Amino acid sequence: MAIDFLYLSEKDMIDAGVLDAKGCVEAMRDVMSLFGKGDFILGGPKGDEHGLQVNFPKTKDIEGFPLDDGPDRRFNAMPAYLGGRFHVAGQKWYGSNHKNISKGLPRSILMATLNDVDTGAPMAYMSANLLSAMRTGAMPAMAASYLANKDSKVITILGPGVINKCAFMCYMAVLPEIEKLKIKGSSPTSRSTLEFKKFVEEKYPQIKSIEICESLEEACRDSDVISEAMSVTPDKAEEFHLDWFKKGASIFSMGSFLYRSFDELIGTTMVVDNYGMYDKYMNNFLARGPVDELGNKREWVIMGIHFIHLVREGKIPREKVLNLSDIVNGITKGRQNKDEIVLVSSGGMPIEDVAWGYDCYKKALEMGIGTKLNLWDEPYMR
Repeated sequence: MAIDFLYLSEKDMIDAGVLDAKGCVEAMRDVMSLFGKGDFILGGPKGDEHGLQVNFPKTKDIEGFPLDDGPDRRFNAMPAYLGGRFHVAGQKWYGSNHKNISKGLPRSILMATLNDVDTGAPMAYMSANLLSAMRTGAMPAMAASYLANKDSKVITILGPGVINKCAFMCYMAVLPEIEKLKIKGSSPTSRSTLEFKKFVEEKYPQIKSIEICESLEEACRDSDVISEAMSVTPDKAEEFHLDWFKKGASIFSMGSFLYRSFDELIGTTMVVDNYGMYDKYMNNFLARGPVDELGNKREWVIMGIHFIHLVREGKIPREKVLNLSDIVNGITKGRQNKDEIVLVSSGGMPIEDVAWGYDCYKKALEMGIGTKLNLWDEPYMR
């Protein structure tokens, strides 16, 4: 039996709609609904692992062996199955090295594979940098459709890179009243900050005001929606403070969120995409050594881990940390009133890559996009 599969370059993916913000938001809504119903499998013996990571050592007594000589030096394999209308298996695979930036390359270079669930045969092999960025940005925007105030007018972008650029596209698809943008990058004149400003000026004329902020506090104050996608090492993470957030603010974290005074978060509404994922993260961090006198580690720069800490310390019951999937499925109400402060931790899962990759693949088939490649006409051995 002949097996062919579709190769989709980055240009093919763009032509197939990978940057379709509304479509990606709706795909993420489907993903979280299926996640809540248990119609998925992740990797690992319990089917709940985020992925498998290859880390390099600091030293190795083998000539030419790759070493951990900088941030983000790793490989990741993220396999998953997703049911429902998708019914497909797949994997995102990528290598990452911060030094890529000096070579004019993205920090991470990603590819995704889709496979037939029954035979395991490849269906598609596709460029996944934009795919991954869009699904990452679409998830908090989808959450915002339930948890942000509908009349939100001011949005803050913390970390004006590719992820937040995609997220901004998706926020604008669900919060049409947004008219002011605040940007906080590594510096007011950084390339990413200025490029983000130019991008918004060219694509979103409805934005009446753009403010470039020098401090994290300045960026957070008086904002209705705060979208965090910063990539910082734990030792350089800046601490947030609750009094920076106005009543009714919604904060969506996809990267680094350091908050040392945990108890102050108790009065907020806390939401996670996958509670078990953060629980495992915390176990991994605790296994590395003792915590400090605050029961905290600077490694804990993931928002969802803060929520886990409060539950483990008996400060809040588990049910106080809301599941985004329950909100999507109508089991739990999201925002209760206009004044509550909502904190949403979105860590990402490979079922999101599989879902949006599948939708782009189906669109490519409809449009005749991509290159058909042959695996075999008949297997040489079987």
